Amino acid sequence: MTPIAAQTAIPRLAALATAVPRFDLDQADVAARAGELFASAESGFHRLAPVYRNARIDTRHACVPLDWFGEHHGFPERNGLFLEHATDLLVEAASKALAEANLHPSEIDSIVTVCSSGIATPGLDARVMQRLPFRRDVQRLPIFGLGCAGGVMGLSRAAAMAKAAPASHVLLLVVELCSLTFRRQDRSKSNMVATALFGDGAAAAVVSCRTDTVSMSAPRLGPWGEHTWPDSLDVMGWEVADDGLKVVFSRDIPALVRDDLRPVVDDFLARHEIRLRDIEEFVCHPGGAKVVDALEDCFELQRGTLTHARDTLRDHGNMSAATVLFVLRATLDERLSGRRLMTTLGPGFTAAMMVIEA
Repeated sequence: MTPIAAQTAIPRLAALATAVPRFDLDQADVAARAGELFASAESGFHRLAPVYRNARIDTRHACVPLDWFGEHHGFPERNGLFLEHATDLLVEAASKALAEANLHPSEIDSIVTVCSSGIATPGLDARVMQRLPFRRDVQRLPIFGLGCAGGVMGLSRAAAMAKAAPASHVLLLVVELCSLTFRRQDRSKSNMVATALFGDGAAAAVVSCRTDTVSMSAPRLGPWGEHTWPDSLDVMGWEVADDGLKVVFSRDIPALVRDDLRPVVDDFLARHEIRLRDIEEFVCHPGGAKVVDALEDCFELQRGTLTHARDTLRDHGNMSAATVLFVLRATLDERLSGRRLMTTLGPGFTAAMMVIEA
């Protein structure tokens, strides 16, 4: 670790990059294929078919072609594809972020890796280290199980590590390959909804408190926080099936966002002497079209205000933990100053929040 320390331990976002796999899935094509797979009399697909249109998604990206979803795949095959493509995407995103930050991999002191859509032991961070020349003594923190909340929670962990070691550079890696969890024999509503929402993607960010390598105009990260509701383990997550991970969705998620999120956010902001009216832009994870509507209601925003969340959902679908970082990238590209609030919701059932000032 370099001996040069920042004068004040303010974590900043030195770089943020994204990556998507090469197969583009048009929503109309996905809906047609789902109709072929699910449209039996007993499946109830005819009642759920409108979800593909109502999802407000045009295109998603996947690490496998559309024909793959019509075939049987066991968990070993799925996880093998996960290891291959997750590593490739993280190498691409990390390389972009390091170039944006004007850093060599050897200048990274810690790596935080967030993923919940596959099993990796050795971890994805160790696999990326075989492809990029990080130092052998780099500290690694792999995090599993955060689901959609992992984008904000991973960024907060990276910021906390940077603040604890202000002379360091921390690399955050986030990847989710949700498409590989598709199960063609599963006629549950959750699985059918997942086929209309899920996509694949990755993001990488460089976080540091250093003033010699990070511009003072880079966005400041923090404060951050989270809230886990009691008796909510069945709201969102995975179940382990014979052929892989089976998605768990509660139909009550939009209502939970609309009715229960606002007090949590208000309390979080109040603890840091911030009011909701001090927030100039909301950077929200777009779990689905109904969730985005509920977020706008929660924060008393006019319908359509969360433009970047809606655009990300339209162009990429729900990429779980990576999605909110795509939204943040689009927000920062506008180069507007002000205070932003990032929010995500994930298994637990947990809300994660972070204030960003640019």
